[in-house]
Parts: sequence; structure tokens; C-alpha cells
Amino acid sequence: MTDRDAGAPIADGGDGSETMAAVVQERYDAGPEAVLRTGRLPRPGLRPGEVLVRVRAASVDRGTWHLMAGMPYAVRPVSGMRRPKLPNPGRAVAGVVERVGPDVTGFAPGDEVYGTAPAAFAEFAAARADRIAPKPTGLTFEEAATVPISGLTALQAVRDKGRIRAGQQVLITGAAGGVGTFAVQIAHSLGARVTAVASSRKLDAVRALGADRVIDYTREDFLAGPQRYDAIIDIAGNRGLRDLSRALTPRGRLVITGGETDGSLLGGTDRQLRAQLLSLFVRRHLGTFIASEHADGLRELTTLIDARTIRPVVDRAYPLTEAAAAVRHLLDGTVIGKLAVTMPLD
Repeated sequence: MTDRDAGAPIADGGDGSETMAAVVQERYDAGPEAVLRTGRLPRPGLRPGEVLVRVRAASVDRGTWHLMAGMPYAVRPVSGMRRPKLPNPGRAVAGVVERVGPDVTGFAPGDEVYGTAPAAFAEFAAARADRIAPKPTGLTFEEAATVPISGLTALQAVRDKGRIRAGQQVLITGAAGGVGTFAVQIAHSLGARVTAVASSRKLDAVRALGADRVIDYTREDFLAGPQRYDAIIDIAGNRGLRDLSRALTPRGRLVITGGETDGSLLGGTDRQLRAQLLSLFVRRHLGTFIASEHADGLRELTTLIDARTIRPVVDRAYPLTEAAAAVRHLLDGTVIGKLAVTMPLD
């Protein structure tokens, strides 16, 4: 993690007169309307190894809300103990390279890129060169911006941690969300038989992504039947660990990537830690992970996108001035796939 990632102030980009439109947040609050406003900030300066990206679109995910609300309190050593260290909670971007900093190779002004960068709800963002990659040519900027965080999380959960192979039975909870829509497609592409869990109005969407079987969790207990799974990717569930473990085959794998609680201190991370502890005493593997953000993974996602193996699902795009409404839409639980925030064009 760089100083900028940890929240070091963003430097002025030139003589002090260069500013940009941006979302500005000065305090924590769980309600986006209370803390997210549109204003002007200095353009970010560049440190060695960084690229200045003219942002065309950014995405909204659950991590956006955590940074905005400062909840659970476990995030505050990184985000800022009493107030946010960063001027806004945006993280994933797609745009055009404006300028490259010292020690950067492989990028030039005019290149279309996507990846992760702090304070991304702005016209410009400074990104580490090792956390961006060329944008998939077949995607719009809005679509591309929704890929980096959720796509990388899904790829690592399904392929690297779940170790899913052809012919295996896989259960994915939260299948209609940002990570879930990618996870369903990746598991399907690996030849697994995918059971997707979602609410009633979202079932058709996940079925269209390649799910072999769908379960409406509002109508039935998705763990009640006799089916046993080689892997469970638990993205939005809050079921007990023992229930999930019993639904696995004797050497099955549980990968927790979500499943939050209302706890203000740990917010569900205690459940993830307990899974790792319980894994020491059973043959099944129960665990979690923190997704790695890196250019190699983005290039792998680009290959899958170019091959039409996966595609982003964008529920809606909001203009920068309506970023608070985008976060509110995320929180109401009706989103299928991802939300994007678009920047004003010159």
C-alpha cells in the first residue's frame, strides 16, 4: 500500500490554479446525501510510478460505502480515524491517460485504461501504473469502470481460492451483485455446474449469465436440500458457518467474500476469521481473502472479456453530480450487477 492509498494528501498538479470537478467528502456518515457533495479540488500531482488518468467513469460498490461511512470501525486505521483521509471514496476507474509520472513505462498520453485509483470520483485520478491496464476495446468506459474491483475479486475467489474445475458443483450466494455476476460467468466458463442464489426479480438475470440452477432465497432455504457442493462462493450470505460447511462435499471449499452484519466494530469480518479458525478442525477448507489489485489480473480479465467469456452487467450510470444517489441506489438492494458514475466531458 502506498502513502497515497493510505490517505496522504493529494498534491496540486501544477501552479495551484489547476482544479477539477470532484465529489468532496469531509466527514463520515452512513447516509450518502449527508456527506457527498460536488465541488472542486486541485488536480492530483504524480509521484514516481504513477499515471494521471482523465476519468471517464468510476464505479460504485460496497467498499465505496465502507469508505464513505467509516464503517465498520475496523476500516478506519486505513481510511482515517476521525475523518476521511481521502477527498472521496471512489476506487475503480476507466479513462484516458493524461500524463505519466517518473519511472513509468508502457503507457502514454491518449491510452485508454482501466483499473483502480484512490479518490476516483473526480475528473482526474492518480493511479499506480501497476494497477491499471489497457481498457478492453469492446467495452464502453462505463462498463470498463465496473470491472476492476468486482472482476478481480470474483476471479480470485472462483479460480484461485475456490479452485473450481470442470464438472464440479458450485453454489454462489449474492449471485446478482457486482462480484456475483462475474463469479457466475467465470465458474460457468470453467465448466462447473453453477447454482446461483438471488432474489425473485433477479433470477432471470443470473440465469442468463450461465447459471444452471437458480434459487430464490426469499422463497426457499438454499441449504435445505440434499445437494452437496464442491465449492461455495459466499458473497452476500449471512448463514451460519456450520450450515455452509454441511452443504459442502467432504473436501469442499467455502470462500467468503462478503456476508456482512450490522456490527459497527467488525461488520462481519469476525465471521470470516471464525471460518479460518474452524477450518483447522475439519477436512473442508473454510476461508476468506483480500483481493489483490494488480495489472496482471486486469489483463486476464481483458482476455476473458475479449473472448466474450465474461461481460460486465451495468444496472445504471449516474452523472458525477448524482454520486450520492448512486450510493443510495446501491444501498437499497435492488441493483443487478454494478453502478457507474460518469464524469462531465469538456
